Amino acid sequence: MKIEVDTVKGFQDYLPPESLKREAVRKIIEKNYKLHGFLPIETPTIEFDELMRSETPNEEDEAISDRFRLNDRAGRNLGLRYEFTFQLARIFKQNPNIKLPFRRYQIGQVFRDEPIGAGRFREFTQCDVDIVGDNSIDADAECLLLVKDILNDLKIKSEIQINNRKLLKAVIESVQITDLKNVMRELDKMDKLGADEVKSNLRKYADPNQIVTLFKLLEKGLPFFLENAFEGAAELADLIEKCEEYGIKEIKLNPFLVRGFGYYTGNVFEVKIAGEKNTIAAGGRYDNTIGKYLLKPIPAVGISFGLDRVAQLANIPVETTRAMLISIDKDRYMMKLAKLIRKEGISCLTTSEKIGKAMELANSLGIQKVIFIGDAEVSQKKFKMRDMKTGEEKLLSESRLINALKK
Repeated sequence: MKIEVDTVKGFQDYLPPESLKREAVRKIIEKNYKLHGFLPIETPTIEFDELMRSETPNEEDEAISDRFRLNDRAGRNLGLRYEFTFQLARIFKQNPNIKLPFRRYQIGQVFRDEPIGAGRFREFTQCDVDIVGDNSIDADAECLLLVKDILNDLKIKSEIQINNRKLLKAVIESVQITDLKNVMRELDKMDKLGADEVKSNLRKYADPNQIVTLFKLLEKGLPFFLENAFEGAAELADLIEKCEEYGIKEIKLNPFLVRGFGYYTGNVFEVKIAGEKNTIAAGGRYDNTIGKYLLKPIPAVGISFGLDRVAQLANIPVETTRAMLISIDKDRYMMKLAKLIRKEGISCLTTSEKIGKAMELANSLGIQKVIFIGDAEVSQKKFKMRDMKTGEEKLLSESRLINALKK
């Protein structure tokens, strides 16, 4: 039987240097999560399928309906996690005494059986943070401050768009439109389809006068909504004020922003690349999800990055192995020197290959420093170090060599 040697569509390998960049980006994200006081958790890749289903199957979000389903040997209905948030509800049911507020982060693989395309895969790495048990706007703003810090470190210019689900619901209901969810689904397509096509699609759920009035209202701006006491407007104003206190200037109200239909309850946010429509992080407040198995509301807010997208955009230096040690019939001394270098936390690899072949390998791996170890170097206790970028060579003692490699 002929075996097809290929990756499954929608799945991919990551090899150096791309894998090194992804690792560097992940470390920056995780560093910031910890700096903001979030603690790591890990959850299973496989869950019972009934835990993943929507309580109203006909109104499932795409992420839920696109979940991978499978059965184990006992015939149990299982599935691959499509996100992390639904797992928090199970965790709180099993651990009802978790001290609140609970600040957690999780970085790992999630899976969706959806059509693939440019930048869309069936397995991807999600980087989530959530604050559970804090209903203050401070928690919402904390998520956005965290995003700002991460993107600053990654040197990605961005814009944060915000809205409020209560406000959007109040505006739609104020023009006597009753099919709330379908209207929200259409409004959420504004970035992709544009106003004319969205208005055309809305005719299935509202009459022309209602649609015209709805768009006029949505374009009024936050002061109008505050003045007329629309629900959710004060939450948005508080968020904007708090963001200003935190020094977050890249924030903009998008009255058409909806996010996931199944669970967001208050402020929602999306982080876009500056001047573009592509979303690189998103989240919001979802106060009715975490406590559903405990039969009580538990306030929660969170935000999530897709590592794959952020790694493509990050403008950061990526370091490979720092140095290569080339032995010229001095393997024992080479290993002794390598041990000293590694003890200082400096990465290096060793080789006894011929110089030409070893240098070729160093170039292919992006290694910047090459150190030669032969009779002359051992007798003088000084080692020739070559900078592979500039071609500059220096003769250095062990201590000076290690100091040079630390820079």
